[in-house]
Amino acid sequence: MELIRAGSDSPQETLLRLALIRAGMPEPELNVAITDSTGQRHHEPDLSYRTYRIGIEYEGEHHGEEGQIVRDIARSERYAALGWTEIRISKRHMLNDAKPAVAKIRTALVQAGWRPGR
Repeated sequence: MELIRAGSDSPQETLLRLALIRAGMPEPELNVAITDSTGQRHHEPDLSYRTYRIGIEYEGEHHGEEGQIVRDIARSERYAALGWTEIRISKRHMLNDAKPAVAKIRTALVQAGWRPGR
């Protein structure tokens, strides 16, 4: 019960969050808005590490639709413009207890200055 969090939009996002915790990584926040220097809200990553300016997006099946692809490209451009790193995760990253996703996110966190054990 202590691992339940309000705000997750999908079971896959929950599975990813739990895999990150099991791997000894910091727990990401759920759907917290990214704002710019004026306070304007831009979007809310599925999971994020605000301290490290990393947003994680789980890309379900609907992300292959033409309109969604256009929105996802615009979202990626906003991440870059705001100085954030976007990590995109799909079902292939969730295999084997999400180890590929965990490795991808761990790499981004280390590059942003996180160290295990902190």
